[in-house]
Amino acid sequence: MSEIPEGFEPLFRTSPYLDLLGPIFNKKTNAGLVIGLRAQEKHCNARGLVHGGVFSSLADVALGYNAAFQGKETVPIVTASLSIDYAGAARLGEWIEIYTDTQKVGKSMAFANCYFSVGTKRIVRASGVFSVVNT
Repeated sequence: MSEIPEGFEPLFRTSPYLDLLGPIFNKKTNAGLVIGLRAQEKHCNARGLVHGGVFSSLADVALGYNAAFQGKETVPIVTASLSIDYAGAARLGEWIEIYTDTQKVGKSMAFANCYFSVGTKRIVRASGVFSVVNT
């Protein structure tokens, strides 16, 4: 149950909140950063399904990290809007992967979409809008 698929390693950047949520994994690909998580009991509701709040947090990470780290230089961003649609479920013990499509990172805003999969089944879709922090 705790096996991590080949190519995934612990998330390269974390925080106290993500440490509580995780362990979260990432795999760098030509298309971007794929985020992975093995559903544990702490991620699940009383029915043994991953809680929607976990998906929301992971979407924020997948979208934000892919937008912020997609270029040669890191773009400092903060979440302005996050939309999420639940089309399926993940169960205790399942491996979840999140694939992101960064649509645009501009001077003031960034836009991205992501899809959560368990095996070949898409279960969640999310989109985010981020404000670029001008320092």
